[in-house]
Amino acid sequence: MENDNSSKFICEMNNLILGRKGGNTTVRIIDEILKHPYNANQLSKELNLDYKTVKYHIYLVLKSEVVVQNEMNYGTLFYPSQKLINNLSEYEQIKKHLK
Repeated sequence: MENDNSSKFICEMNNLILGRKGGNTTVRIIDEILKHPYNANQLSKELNLDYKTVKYHIYLVLKSEVVVQNEMNYGTLFYPSQKLINNLSEYEQIKKHLK
């Protein structure tokens, strides 16, 4: 069963990261969230990205359940999900295929 979950994660992450033009930005956001929790405004400043761009990528990673949030209001902090933590080595391998 663990192998099925890993294969599913790899497929989802390939689509999320490698299957889109914005994959590099998504990876930058995930990597920052892996360091410590951030809200969208903090990520925008830390990565020197437009706030709306960050919000869009946050929407994608929340939908993919790679990142979770503590609440739904202004200043919401985003954390790596258990799904991401359990598949961190797979995530690192997928990142290597980015151009």
